[in-house]
Amino acid sequence: MTEANGTLLADLPDRMARARELAAEQGIGALLVTPGPDLRYLCGYAAPALERLTCLIVRTDGDPVLVVPALEAAAAQASPAGELGLQAVTWQETEDPYALVGSLLGDSGAIAAPATGGQPRIGLDNHMWAEKVLRLRDALPGAVQVLAGDVLAPLRMRKSAAEVAALQRAGAAIDAVHAAMADWLRPGRTEAEVAADISDAIRAAGHATVDFVIVGSGPNGASPHHEVSDRVLAVGDPVVVDIGGTMPDGYCSDSTRTYSIGAPPPDFLASYQALEAAQWAAVQQVRPGVTCEAIDAAARDRLTADGWGEYFIHRTGHGIGLETHEEPYLVAGNTLPLAEGYAFSVEPGVYLPGRHGARIEDIVVCGDAGPLLMNNRPRGLVVLD
Repeated sequence: MTEANGTLLADLPDRMARARELAAEQGIGALLVTPGPDLRYLCGYAAPALERLTCLIVRTDGDPVLVVPALEAAAAQASPAGELGLQAVTWQETEDPYALVGSLLGDSGAIAAPATGGQPRIGLDNHMWAEKVLRLRDALPGAVQVLAGDVLAPLRMRKSAAEVAALQRAGAAIDAVHAAMADWLRPGRTEAEVAADISDAIRAAGHATVDFVIVGSGPNGASPHHEVSDRVLAVGDPVVVDIGGTMPDGYCSDSTRTYSIGAPPPDFLASYQALEAAQWAAVQQVRPGVTCEAIDAAARDRLTADGWGEYFIHRTGHGIGLETHEEPYLVAGNTLPLAEGYAFSVEPGVYLPGRHGARIEDIVVCGDAGPLLMNNRPRGLVVLD
């Protein structure tokens, strides 16, 4: 594996080729991809999301082209996109970049009517700003806009060996932060003070950015997406700590553990023991062919059997990679079968409003014969003296 400028360079040519092939199979003449995770996935360019148009054109009938503002050309060339030898077409401030994209597609024939009849189809990345979508529609009036995610999501879900290694590095980095939690979770400190220390530690562990820090103490733990507040930690508080960041290579970490400052309330222990069993039951179900909803059911059914099902109020997990939340989602109704290389969280929780909450979260990759754990901290309740 070769790494360049924080991107898994060796995977990039294959990603572009597979995207072209799948787009062609779906009758899409070209994919238009603007700054965001899809752009980084395809060509390694972590371009800033600006009002000026940067757009990768992946044509099914020719080589890809990167349309980039002239003032961003040097940055694009210095990225892995430059190392790929990707053709760049620049535009000046007084030019219309949307008309430029239209002319490039028209000249290539990518917006010609398909052989099967009907209007040509152009795939736009799912993260594209609405103003860009509408201006591209005006520049390509004869084309039907469809979601490029129908092409790119199946590719991004199935991680390569290099991507799994990247997720392992991210998992080890966030595990190191959880390992030091006793240094920060102490009576008399506020959630906000603890979160500031955690943020520093996430960066020190090797992350390029801190994406989120949740410190939910006492009743705040019953809100799954509580972030932080000025609440002062006290003896007897259960504390939910959900943290994650992005590594220099673009891959994300996300892990939750639940702590107790001294002995927790007696009713909390019963719910936590049930939660630990449910989370591990779901992890053990991971293997190729098992559906996403079956993993959700493994956790949910166990909690329901133990009397806590009504307090599990969210899906069991989400995919992870270049985004913290991406496909696949482990939720009832998602009949997608897992395949080797799928990466996702397994994170059931139990939340008692006004009292306390708990969650256990690991990132898991579907291996050829079972689960591969990216997080390896103990899952039992950590009681801090």
